Amino acid sequence: MSLGANLAEFFNNLLGEVGIDTSPLVGEIVVSIMIFAISIILGCIVYRIFERYFTKWAEKTKTNLDDEILANIKKPIYFFVILVGAYYGLEFLSILEPYSTEIAFTFSIVEILLIAFIITRVVNVVITWYGEKRAKKQMSEHILFVLKKIINAVVYLFAFLVILAVLKIDLSGIVVGLGVGGIAIAFALQNVLGDAFSAFSIYFDKPFEIGDYIVVGDHSGTVKKIGMKSTRIQLLQGEELVLANSVLTNTSVRNFKKLKKRRIVFNFGVIYSTPSEKLKKIPDMVRKIVDGNELAKVDRIHFKEFGDFSLNFEVVYYMNSKEYAKYMDTQQEINFAIKEAFEKEGIEMAFPTQTIFLNKEN
Repeated sequence: MSLGANLAEFFNNLLGEVGIDTSPLVGEIVVSIMIFAISIILGCIVYRIFERYFTKWAEKTKTNLDDEILANIKKPIYFFVILVGAYYGLEFLSILEPYSTEIAFTFSIVEILLIAFIITRVVNVVITWYGEKRAKKQMSEHILFVLKKIINAVVYLFAFLVILAVLKIDLSGIVVGLGVGGIAIAFALQNVLGDAFSAFSIYFDKPFEIGDYIVVGDHSGTVKKIGMKSTRIQLLQGEELVLANSVLTNTSVRNFKKLKKRRIVFNFGVIYSTPSEKLKKIPDMVRKIVDGNELAKVDRIHFKEFGDFSLNFEVVYYMNSKEYAKYMDTQQEINFAIKEAFEKEGIEMAFPTQTIFLNKEN
């Protein structure tokens, strides 16, 4: 005799001793109610353990990821415990024995869906946390939303296949149909899917972020929005350029926001009639001018070459700023200072000239 039958008989005998005439079904109902009540109590205990111990432990950690996960799974786990108790409580009712298979299938389906629901809630919390803490300002909320939906759909698809397996339905035809349908959809939407996968590649690889100044081919501007299909760039001329994500992942992108310091090279020339003594002074003069700017530091200055119409010097310095406007302001100050210093020293800047020698025949 099973434990349930023993318990039912025990309660029937107990009720009979107090003068209550009962049928065997009454004892089974009492046992079923007790098991269900015990499952509720166990569920409350589990909930309290999460609330009192796990939650307090999670509050002591540096990240709030574990706090969010616990907050999102404690109620589903509570209902899962009650669901298991309800199933075993109904098992004690002999009146439901003819429907035991259907009841088992029903509870199995509900349990599978509940587990899938718990998994999706954890996935959503992890993606949201990653988007807020690790990829802040990287993309619009739209791509995070789509990523959540895709993963949730995959989880529920697997849950659906598990349910079919529980129901003992042949999955070979369904799997083949899903495969063929997936291939057909992939061919029909290959461009859209290519851009979508490129969006995820940009999201995780981070070649650029919203607000970065980038150069793509002949175009340069500031990234304004990164969507599932395209990225929008505000060009210097003022108009907005829309580029497919697949184009950005298949071409070279120059990201100037990653620039820590800028290397500047510029040249100037003086006339050939400049005395050697003054030529030798020029490197030190220019070095003092460049180093006198708080954002610039000289790398090297050389008398580079004898040009077609000038004696050419090359100056290389580093700019401790990534902003283009500050670079241009600094270069302008350096140019003004060099011009003023040369005027004081009587050094003449060269300009394109050509000397023609005429040979007059007698």
